[in-house]
Amino acid sequence: MSGYILAIDQGTTSSRAIVFDGDMRIAGVGQKEFTQFYPQSGWVEHDPEEIWETVVWSVKQALKDAGVEASAISGIGITNQRETVVVWERESGKPVHNAIVWQDRRTSSYCDKLKHQDLEETFTAKTGLLLDPYFSGTKLSWMLSDVEGARARAERGELCFGTVDSFLIWRLTGGKSFVTDATNASRTLMFNIGTQEWDAELLQILEIPAEMLPEVKDCAADFGITDKSLFGAEIPILGVAGDQQAATIGQACFEPGMLKSTYGTGCFALLNTGEDMVRSENRLLTTVAYRMDGKVTYALEGSIFIAGAAVQWLRDGIKVIKKAEQSGDLAAEADPTQDVYLVPAFTGLGAPHWDADARAAIYGMTRNTGPAEFARAALEAVCYQTRDLLEAMHKDWKGSGADTVLRVDGGMVASDWTMQRLADILDAPVDRPTILETTALGAAWLAGQRAGVWPKQKDFAKAWALDTEFKPKMDAETRDAKLKGWRDAVRRTLS
Repeated sequence: MSGYILAIDQGTTSSRAIVFDGDMRIAGVGQKEFTQFYPQSGWVEHDPEEIWETVVWSVKQALKDAGVEASAISGIGITNQRETVVVWERESGKPVHNAIVWQDRRTSSYCDKLKHQDLEETFTAKTGLLLDPYFSGTKLSWMLSDVEGARARAERGELCFGTVDSFLIWRLTGGKSFVTDATNASRTLMFNIGTQEWDAELLQILEIPAEMLPEVKDCAADFGITDKSLFGAEIPILGVAGDQQAATIGQACFEPGMLKSTYGTGCFALLNTGEDMVRSENRLLTTVAYRMDGKVTYALEGSIFIAGAAVQWLRDGIKVIKKAEQSGDLAAEADPTQDVYLVPAFTGLGAPHWDADARAAIYGMTRNTGPAEFARAALEAVCYQTRDLLEAMHKDWKGSGADTVLRVDGGMVASDWTMQRLADILDAPVDRPTILETTALGAAWLAGQRAGVWPKQKDFAKAWALDTEFKPKMDAETRDAKLKGWRDAVRRTLS
């Protein structure tokens, strides 16, 4: 067997495929964006068929870019946007509705109804999650209720539910594999993270037929084999993890106390808590970091809905930049005497506030406020929100200590200005690795070590390499003043 591994990284705004060689270096890449649909305010959808088409295109492009045939690939690892809901026909594989994206807030009132029935504690005790539209369960419930005939068809066993990984595996295997992994299952509001099974009580509350749920496997397992007609050869699918858990693996955060934060469309910080299922008292999530050989490793997670999406807003919404990579340079030009704050609640506020109804606001504008100040406010908002998450984590898990080093990845971390400001606001070191594609690398490692062509966990961790360490330079007085302004802005924004 060769050492080539293919990672499929199906994200919120694009699908990407990366071929890694036997030395875990990138050999070829394919990537394609797809359409974002906004049917109503706060609603976000994707076309599952377009997702599928961009995945197939990206895989073929990555193989071409690497100059290898599909027969040279020893295994596929899949990582995906989590919580996004797809429902399709068991017979044809055809979706019955657009995918409802993790950012979507259409089930806010349903979540409120469940809370008023005092059910949030029941869900949190079993799933580690909060009752928020972010998670899959209420989205699926909406789809069964609002798509004509869906509930009756689901009860007859005609429909399948899956997060994006399940839908892709179904399609890749020609409908032969209906599976997911423990990390994706743990984000649905339907999976008991203690027993590691779909929970009958939660399914009854949400009125979801168990027949439409996939089998749950370890992160490294036999998920099926691709149909030969797709890429010219059969390839085993050997690894699956939701994008944030895959990034945790790719950053080699295998020891309790290790922390990573991914800056993509949103920002997600995960703190490895080992075998301890730490219950948060600060509105963080308890989740599955990964499950290997039947053994579960848990994490505390803080979720920020808007990170890189704020840069997209600068580019596409108010058009102050033409390319995302210009944001750091523009922010550096901002007037230091202006204290402008963006609270990016475009789709509500995530941890630790969990306010689905909050909406974005800008504070501190003057007549002199311009593009540079908007850019700085957008980037600093990500830093402030990360600070809020880390403070909550330190309160919840005393073992994490105050000297945490944050390992970062995702598209935003290429900006030196943003990473330096992050270290300044956190008053803590920020480590950027040499390989920024850690989400894809994590999925690839799951498949590679399962195939027996990549190193096991300990040696993989040793291979992690630092590119740049950003150390805090901001004085305490300036930092405290900025944080005070941020907290005031958030207070004013909360609905």
